[in-house]
Amino acid sequence: MRSSNYDKFPFVPVAAQADACQVGWAAIAGVLQAALAAQPAASGQPVVLAVECYPGTGLRQLRQALTQALQPARCLVAGDLYRPTADIDAMVAGPLTDDPVFGRLNGLTISDFFDAEKLRAAQAELAAAAGELVLVLGTGATLVCPDATVVVYADLARWEIQLRQRRGEIANLGSDNMAEKASLKYKRAFFVDWRAADRLKKQVLPRADYLLDTNDPTAPKLISGADLRAGLAAAVRRPFRVVPFFDPGVWGGQWMREKFDLPDGPANYAWGFDCVPEENSLLLGFGEARVEIPSINLVFAHPRELLGEAVHGRFGTEFPIRFDFLDTVGGGNLSLQVHPLTEYAFDKFGLAYTQDESYYMLDAEPGASVYLGLKEDVDFPAMVADLQLAQADSTAPFPAAKYVNEFPARKHDHFLIPAGTIHCSGANAMVLEISATPYIFTFKLWDWDRLGLDGRPRPIHLAHGAANIQPGRTTAWVEQQLVNQIQPVASGEGWREERTGLHEREFIETRRHWFTGLVPHHTNGGVQVLNLVQGAEAIVESPSGDFEPYVVHYAETFIVPAGVGAYTIRPHGPALGTECATMKAYVRT
Repeated sequence: MRSSNYDKFPFVPVAAQADACQVGWAAIAGVLQAALAAQPAASGQPVVLAVECYPGTGLRQLRQALTQALQPARCLVAGDLYRPTADIDAMVAGPLTDDPVFGRLNGLTISDFFDAEKLRAAQAELAAAAGELVLVLGTGATLVCPDATVVVYADLARWEIQLRQRRGEIANLGSDNMAEKASLKYKRAFFVDWRAADRLKKQVLPRADYLLDTNDPTAPKLISGADLRAGLAAAVRRPFRVVPFFDPGVWGGQWMREKFDLPDGPANYAWGFDCVPEENSLLLGFGEARVEIPSINLVFAHPRELLGEAVHGRFGTEFPIRFDFLDTVGGGNLSLQVHPLTEYAFDKFGLAYTQDESYYMLDAEPGASVYLGLKEDVDFPAMVADLQLAQADSTAPFPAAKYVNEFPARKHDHFLIPAGTIHCSGANAMVLEISATPYIFTFKLWDWDRLGLDGRPRPIHLAHGAANIQPGRTTAWVEQQLVNQIQPVASGEGWREERTGLHEREFIETRRHWFTGLVPHHTNGGVQVLNLVQGAEAIVESPSGDFEPYVVHYAETFIVPAGVGAYTIRPHGPALGTECATMKAYVRT
């Protein structure tokens, strides 16, 4: 029987009273009816309930529930006012490109999806509905009626969207691609739908009267805009965790299943996304109720308080630090891969920065290894030719040992991986990946002659990869620059601090603290991300009592907003009397 104190559903407490959160359509309808009644229409104007929806929201159920409860005189659906599907497909074709994985970031907005004549006709219909209750819903509802009487934002987590894509339940925005592969739906959402929707969300969410959590169709939840904003303000004043999620993969392992007490359904768990705010959710607690929102909402609402002035000035409303898990214990090697150089990422994909990263060995079985950098005197053209041959002929596997270094990996080792360095984790390793956050820009070079979980070959990006591999990063350079570059920095009673990287080409700094007593920390005006890499439990406290003490458990990642300032960490509970360790990452300024 597995047991774990890893918290899979961390939350930020907002209000003790549960009635701040309405659960179920009947309760939600009652609140909305009262809100509409409290704001009667001005003379000659309709009463409009606008429900702005994040792409992927279940519109059919939403429309059915609200029309049945509210009995509006008219109902307008934003998607009915879009341009023809063929026109939208043509509009997004350029940013999407014909690559199965990569597209180009762009400036499309939700307004670009609308047919101008249809929109004018709908707004004329609204203007003629004097004194009537009109329901306007869908992605772009607030563009149809910018002066709605009551505005509800129906939100949805990215992970839930991906699950709906995989189940074939949703199409992309303005598309009829319900039957398309989930990976292509994800790509289109990543480059088009979510970018456009987030631009509108930044405008609507600060003024929304209500937030509707639509992640669980059987239990929708409604909170007021004021309570949403109170929750976000509470989160940014204290350490917090986002909600982790886990996914199987062709190389996945069993460590997380055992240590985190994950369900037995999938054959393995390859990825654990423990701190990727654009992908993860944030839970707000109202009594026993939990409202789930995308954690990127916090970045949009409080970028300066969360990130700090310097980080916000450089990255805007993006969270630049990513912590995730790669589990190959009982699994296989990751694909041999490389990340794009900064200039390549910008020129080809419109990215402002690239995925520099590192592998911190949270755990490692005997024989675990990391592939990193090229061997000395490698014939680079011959290596590329062998990669091409392996891709074309399954009977000619790529001889990785001939070209790529394989370093033994032990618990607490730290391997630095600046973009342009060929790399992958070998089997039987549990990696805490600390990286920048451009998400999907990994160029696979060789996948060990495997098929994906869908039984199809996974995409290989050899042309991109070959253009970015740095041939000079060979054995001696890698050993001197990238493997366990650990330097003592400071110490005090019951603690010591080490610098473990990252490389000078990378903008993230990492520090490891070993401690048996209280360790002083300070954000120094920038956001910090930490993971408890050793010890059962630790407690994070404010020396001045500015936030409630916060308990974290082994392998949990937590965020300390820039505005927190001074904080301390010490062993707690079952870890008292033992040595603990944290890994901390922050942006160099």
